[in-house]
Amino acid sequence: MRNRISAGISSICRRAACVALASVALTGCSGIIPQAAAQNAQSNTPYIAPPPQETRQPERAEMPRGPSRQLSEAIEALGRDFSGEVGIAVRDVEEGWTVSWNGERWLPQQSVSKTWVAMTVLDQVDRGEMSLDRMVRVRPEDAVVFHQPMLSRMGNGGFQASIRELFVQAMTRSDNLANDRLLWLAGGPDAVRAFFARNDLQGLRFGPGERELQAGIAGLTWRQAMARGRAFYTARSNLAQSIRRAAMDRYLADPVDGATPNGMVEALARLAQGELLSERSTRLMIDTMRASRTGPRRLSGGVPSGWQFGHKTGTGQNLNGMVAGYNDVGILTTPDGRNYAVAVLIGNTRVGIPARQQLMQRVMGQVVSHHLRRRYELFTGGIRTSD
Repeated sequence: MRNRISAGISSICRRAACVALASVALTGCSGIIPQAAAQNAQSNTPYIAPPPQETRQPERAEMPRGPSRQLSEAIEALGRDFSGEVGIAVRDVEEGWTVSWNGERWLPQQSVSKTWVAMTVLDQVDRGEMSLDRMVRVRPEDAVVFHQPMLSRMGNGGFQASIRELFVQAMTRSDNLANDRLLWLAGGPDAVRAFFARNDLQGLRFGPGERELQAGIAGLTWRQAMARGRAFYTARSNLAQSIRRAAMDRYLADPVDGATPNGMVEALARLAQGELLSERSTRLMIDTMRASRTGPRRLSGGVPSGWQFGHKTGTGQNLNGMVAGYNDVGILTTPDGRNYAVAVLIGNTRVGIPARQQLMQRVMGQVVSHHLRRRYELFTGGIRTSD
């Protein structure tokens, strides 16, 4: 019997070996003491939220509960050793505990905020206020800045697209044009903030929309003419470096589109549990996140074969090597159906893209290692029953 169990564990481990085993090496760091949820937002002490109080004894064998010491120590080490400001959070969706580093720090979301536009739209669909099959016109005056693949379809009079298509393009290709059109169809930033309020989503902000957000970060005042060709880039490059630096510093100090890592993973966990949208819309949202084409070497680069990961990336502007926001957040689903919400928000850093991606892959590797470790404990004595 033990041989069969060992073989099963070995099979799971082989699928994750490239990521999990490399990540386990980080767990030999100094221990930490769990902190209260109301820790100072500027503290670098890792925060571990306790699991909800059990109301009954489990009726069958289950994995040991709570975060492993190795996961807690590894998240601390990864956050502490990274060269830049970073927030990391991991939440077990089913158990409800959270392990984080800088978990209450407000950090830029950038295109991660497309997640909330999409959910606001689906919420309106659930309430009968919008249809995904509705056709709308995307006009030249809807153009924004930066990444907008749908702009290639723009003629003098614009083009027709369904709300469903805009939703898919915004979430899978991070199309700024598609997202901004959806945002204003849904009622603008106030509609997203109302969605937060109705669902008591804490630790999340929503900015003024793509145009004003990116112009403000650059030190500019938005004019629609900036959406034509490279007009935005030209206007930005004509600014004095002191103006650009001051604008970026203001943004990083208090990002208008910010989120806390703890708030992020709590919202994703509630999405996975079906608390924010109807069952149909929840499935559509998660399936669309799993179809994302962006950031394949961020958190996704640490996901083993056979596991599922739905996510949304975000990348901010770069000023002389300083990037303001390099993010990936999502929901990891294990082969045995366990869900973990994971968020890595890099507020600012000067390290290169490979180092940022490596950090994210190591975080994911630690989540994978934690789960495999818990599975191993289940089969080797960490079994709890109602007895």
